[in-house]
Amino acid sequence: MPNATRTPGSTPPALTPTTVGTATRLTAEGPRSLLLAALLTVLAVCGGDAVARVFPFGPRHRAVNDLANQFVPFHAHLWDLLRGRADGGLLLDWQAGWGTSFLPDYGTYVSSPFAPLVALFPRGDIEYAVYAITVLKTAVAAAAMTYLLRRLGPGTWWWASVLGASYALCGWSLAEGTYNPMWLDGLIAFPLLCLVGEWVREARRPLLGPLVVAVCWVANFYTAYMATIGAALVLVVRLATADRPADVLTSPAREAATGTAAGGGAGRGAVRTLLRAGLTTGIGIALAAPVLVPVFLGSRHAHPGLVREFDPAPATDVLARLLPVTYSFSTPAAFVSTAVLLLVAALLFRREIPGRERWLWAGLCVAVLASMQWGPTHLLWHAFATPNGSPYRQTFVLSGVLVLAAWTGFAHGLPDRRALLGGTAVVTALSLGSLPSPFLTPWALVLTAVGLVAVAGALLLPRRGRYGVLAALLVVGTVVGQAAATTAYADRERPARLDDYPPWGAEQQRRADALAEADGWPAYRTDAGLPRVAGNDPLLLGGQGAAYYSSHTPAVLTETLTALGGGWTSRGRNLLSLDNPVTDALFGVGARWRDGEVVRAEPSAPPLPLVTVRPPGPAPAYGRSPFRNQELLLGTRVYEAPRAGGACRVGTEVFLWAPDATGTARLGTYETRLLGGRPKRLAALTSLGTQQREGAKPQVPRGGKAEIGCLDHDRLRTAVAGLRSRAATRVDVRSDGLTATLPPGTKGTAVVAAPRIAGWRCEGGKAGSYGGLLALDVRPGTTTVTCDFRPPGLRAGPAAGAAGALLLTASLWLGARTRRRAEGSTPLSP
Repeated sequence: MPNATRTPGSTPPALTPTTVGTATRLTAEGPRSLLLAALLTVLAVCGGDAVARVFPFGPRHRAVNDLANQFVPFHAHLWDLLRGRADGGLLLDWQAGWGTSFLPDYGTYVSSPFAPLVALFPRGDIEYAVYAITVLKTAVAAAAMTYLLRRLGPGTWWWASVLGASYALCGWSLAEGTYNPMWLDGLIAFPLLCLVGEWVREARRPLLGPLVVAVCWVANFYTAYMATIGAALVLVVRLATADRPADVLTSPAREAATGTAAGGGAGRGAVRTLLRAGLTTGIGIALAAPVLVPVFLGSRHAHPGLVREFDPAPATDVLARLLPVTYSFSTPAAFVSTAVLLLVAALLFRREIPGRERWLWAGLCVAVLASMQWGPTHLLWHAFATPNGSPYRQTFVLSGVLVLAAWTGFAHGLPDRRALLGGTAVVTALSLGSLPSPFLTPWALVLTAVGLVAVAGALLLPRRGRYGVLAALLVVGTVVGQAAATTAYADRERPARLDDYPPWGAEQQRRADALAEADGWPAYRTDAGLPRVAGNDPLLLGGQGAAYYSSHTPAVLTETLTALGGGWTSRGRNLLSLDNPVTDALFGVGARWRDGEVVRAEPSAPPLPLVTVRPPGPAPAYGRSPFRNQELLLGTRVYEAPRAGGACRVGTEVFLWAPDATGTARLGTYETRLLGGRPKRLAALTSLGTQQREGAKPQVPRGGKAEIGCLDHDRLRTAVAGLRSRAATRVDVRSDGLTATLPPGTKGTAVVAAPRIAGWRCEGGKAGSYGGLLALDVRPGTTTVTCDFRPPGLRAGPAAGAAGALLLTASLWLGARTRRRAEGSTPLSP
């Protein structure tokens, strides 16, 4: 593609079939531009992390919020699955939450095409693997945007690289995407989906288009949904600014196929293009349905999160976030380099560009920004649910639209002095408007001013020889420098504003090794225990415990764990390990991490198998007391009420239930820390040790009601022995279910120590529930029970995918037949 180096204000060269054909293919400069964009991106991200001395370039760690709680553990579990070391499979995860559905988690957290790369790293270097994938995704997003820019129109190759890198290095990517790496697939999806829009507009790639849509939606459906909206808006502007709906189609066959012949009318052609775009998107989403449908249905059974009202950010804060070196959790991270802002602002003052093109692109930028601030469109962007975390997760689309608008002007050459002066005035006014914002930093103003001067100077320099090199260095230095500084600033601010957790190190490795050595699954469970490293410790450290954190945490699991005295954070979606002898017995926990070592069950009281049998009778109905609820599930009284004065009998183990308390609870020299306070957190039932002397009372921190229970271990051993006499003699677990062998003459209710989540079926019928656990009635003469797990949507998803494949096949066949007919009816040229 020839560079657009012409005199400002002159008429651009007309697009011809030859130049268009060149634009649709990568020239010799094409690979170079993609590699440069990726290199600049990696340089800025890694350089910023190095300046901040953040992992892997320094002692400061990256383990904050969902990166530590979800993304690293789920990638670790994927590593185990790919290496054949996981307890469970793609359908059922036996390690977390006492046994949960994994397919929805796969489709939410690790379905990216980049995720399997973790298997190339050692298990102990899982944090290095996630970091490498994060940087790789950002670099690929830069390359994808660069390819799209060169595909859309002419322009200097290195400018395409710089703008592509600016997109990948936007504030959203550096401040939010870096610790939510699954969202970065949306950063890649936006330019890819815009490219699909171009193919649709030109009636090209009828097979590849739906496949690209499918891959984007499988990689991360959440941000792909946002990227799809953004790509649709871009397509509308492209159609509105073109003389013809498919301005590069010249063959009679394509005109007949798309309805864009001169007599067809631009309006009708645009409608047909939009319909084709909708069909392409629909087919692509249908092809992704085998992953998407289980995810959507899994969310219907999840514990509800907090319903929040959207509170738009003040205008001054929004303007501040357009600048580098700012940070805030609840405002849009809209920084996209001063070079982009200047080019977009200058676009308004370029009279050589048709007014419709100038104002539609500028209007699209303003419309996207305004839609982020208005409640109804905010809900539309976020699939009609205000997020529990950052409320501006669609900001990367704004960054992409700004970059596309900036590139649009290059088809008409470089801006002249008048346009640059006007653009500089606009950027300056935006910067001054941000002065009242508390998020504005001195470095933000300094870097903006320096970048503005550098980019404006580069645009005014001659384009040949040493001046061309100097111009490129000025622009590249501005983009990389501002992005690296923004990265470093976000790295420093993030741990101070978000929850942080210990990174993987020698202590975590020792704990994982000890849990692996003690593992006895499926004969018994090994719990990762307390203190926790982060959410999903069973996936990260090993074992099979109650801890689990996901957007798909089943409501039945949260309710059951809460009834039995379990604790949680994140309003019930981040479940904690429950260290209690009764629940350990009920769920067959034979070993757990406690006080820096693995503690095994007493030889005189071995853990129960995964399947036990209760006598015939109704299922337990839980009440408010976790002590009574545990006894109902166990079938025996094992707790004593404290004696007069609030003290337990000497020799019993004292347990405290104070779900809303925060502070230190004590009994004698034994103390433990509580962290409660609904609706955000719930403190777990906790042990205060054995009652050593008569009359000693626990000291309980303030905060809500508290209840004391005194556990008699002799009674518990007797109860467990009774259950073991009626328990399964053999249990075989699979990645999609289990089979248990029962003693002859068994009758009653077989209870599996796993939550009764949607998808279980036993003995060819619907599974029942016993106190929130999987259960089924045992008919006389039954010696074997089999339960299979099929997550909701496992059949509907592939069915929708098959329908999408059939529709794709039919569309390809109809398109080929239409083209053959058009070519057959076209008269030969003399």
